[in-house]
Amino acid sequence: MHSDYFEYDVIVVGGGHSGSEAAAAAANMGADTLLITLKLNQIGQMSCNPAIGGIGKGHIAREIDAIGGLMGKVTDRAGLQFRMLNKSKGPAVWGPRAQCGRAEYANCMREELEATDNLKMRADMVTEIITTDGGERVTGVRTNLGQAFHAPCVVLTTGTFSNGVIHVGEKNFGGGRMGENASHGITGCLHDLGFESGRLKTGTPPRVDGRSIDYSGMEKQPADPDATAFSFMTDELPPVDQQLCCWLTDTTPEVHETLRTGFDRSPMFSGRIEATGPRYCPSIEDKIDRFSEKDHHQIFLEPEGHRVREVYVNGFSTSLPEEVQFEALRKVPGMEDVHMLRPGYAIEYDFFPPYQIQYSLETKYVDGLFFAGQINGTTGYEEAAAQGLMAGINAVQKLRKADPIVLKRSEAYIGVLIDDLVAKGTDEPYRMFTSRAEHRILLRQDNADLRLTELGRKLGLASQQRYERMTQKKQAIEETRDALNDTSVSPDQVDDYLRSVDTSTLDQPRPVIQLCKRPEVDSEDLLRHAGVYDEVVTEAPGMLSAPRLIEIDLKYEGYIDRQQDMVEEMEEKERWPIPEDFDYEGLDNISIEAREKLSKVEPDNLGQASRVPGVRASDISVLMVLLKNEGVEPLPKEREWDLDAMGGDGQSFGVSREQAVEIAD
Repeated sequence: MHSDYFEYDVIVVGGGHSGSEAAAAAANMGADTLLITLKLNQIGQMSCNPAIGGIGKGHIAREIDAIGGLMGKVTDRAGLQFRMLNKSKGPAVWGPRAQCGRAEYANCMREELEATDNLKMRADMVTEIITTDGGERVTGVRTNLGQAFHAPCVVLTTGTFSNGVIHVGEKNFGGGRMGENASHGITGCLHDLGFESGRLKTGTPPRVDGRSIDYSGMEKQPADPDATAFSFMTDELPPVDQQLCCWLTDTTPEVHETLRTGFDRSPMFSGRIEATGPRYCPSIEDKIDRFSEKDHHQIFLEPEGHRVREVYVNGFSTSLPEEVQFEALRKVPGMEDVHMLRPGYAIEYDFFPPYQIQYSLETKYVDGLFFAGQINGTTGYEEAAAQGLMAGINAVQKLRKADPIVLKRSEAYIGVLIDDLVAKGTDEPYRMFTSRAEHRILLRQDNADLRLTELGRKLGLASQQRYERMTQKKQAIEETRDALNDTSVSPDQVDDYLRSVDTSTLDQPRPVIQLCKRPEVDSEDLLRHAGVYDEVVTEAPGMLSAPRLIEIDLKYEGYIDRQQDMVEEMEEKERWPIPEDFDYEGLDNISIEAREKLSKVEPDNLGQASRVPGVRASDISVLMVLLKNEGVEPLPKEREWDLDAMGGDGQSFGVSREQAVEIAD
């Protein structure tokens, strides 16, 4: 067989959300890429909830799209219902969410990957990581069939499949998802290379037949009429009347009593499951046990597709015995005659605590080996996809001998995610929330393209069309803001509108921009009522108008200014690099805890060091003095990426495929 069949620039292991983004990013940046996954028809599979986005997660999905990833466009293609969550609160925490067709999403993701140049796929199980130099450099992988594939960069995205064990009541068996085998061999191989692993747990609820549900007494949850798409390249969504509804019901005390009858056979309570589960997405038995004073919990019934009647019972995640699940479901109002298509289950799997990775997601112990997704301790499609995107990018950056792309906490939720993992670690499945981002008014879901598309273009991921749309949007915002500032309206033009929204009227003409700052005022409604919309507004591409985008900045101007000051203060610390192999253990003038934590995390700069739990402000001051004494100089204030190494022709790589094969042999 031709040697090209076995030789690649980047190999991605796993075809979930992380692996899909990693493979697409590497291939689109010019690397000859191989994606190896257990089943090709399960690429992009939504193992749990068939939905993308939400509070915090929606921000990440928009950022992935802004850089040039796949999640946003696939979500728009497969979406069944689109909503914006948290609209009663400030725009910093609005979260776009889309209910998706499970099969449609996977099919669309596979179509996107198959249409990607430089990307090949293989159905197989990777059982070994091939290394050289005493395990210091990765050179490829070996599969269950004994075949070796060679590459100087490998991205592991094993999800819940690595030594996965499924639990339903007192039954347990190996599996990465219901109906799919677990993968074996990688954990042992990584142990031999010096990595430490742990076990985490997640779960999923039953699926039921929608034809057996009585929706008449349930609360209807329709799509939002003004919801926006996930991709900045999407101009419109299906009409609301063509989108599917979700439904809301509740458990009852009778449901809880029925569930309690199975607690003695629960793998969670009996000790058969020892791994830690996601705190913010507990099972129904865990909710009943922890919140015993509550007599009901919300249940969301979510459709799985336009052409199927399968329904996801969100809020009812469980690993109780199947007969207990079924009996309890039939006591939920509206589900008295329900037919259960598949029981819920819990799954335990291996992960590798993320202190073992760098901020680029390359591992600290093996050169060229990257970890992304649930292998790093996260939960959720969006968190996994974001890591996959960055791992794919940085694998190619490494091949180009260019600096890794590390997003700051002030630049993206993706930066918050990776910084939290590396600096703070996690002992439970990590989930993104807006509360984790201290600069969240700057990191809104509506401005992700303005923040990140320029970087995507330089990397070769964001298309020219996407870049032009972003620049048109930026120009429309600038022109409209200037016009708002230069245009005044009289009391006769706007007083009726101002009275209708219960805000004070005018005593003389005022610039429109002043009125747009008022909390009660909707900028579009104001401009139309005053009859100046067409002369003031430059239309922006996309689903949000320039006035809407400007209005947020105007109303939160004070908060934005304060957060910018915070960003500058933190960036001053991040300008101070910490040399590799810095000897923290040899310092006797910082705390013992700080020495231990910093030695483990190995931060790149003082800003990262300051966010490591257990490191005090006084420790950072000592470190700064030591760095100055050693002649370390702060980096330039404005960071500059190595632009010459971005968007290359795919051939300007460092270690070649041929070298990788030579090393492996």
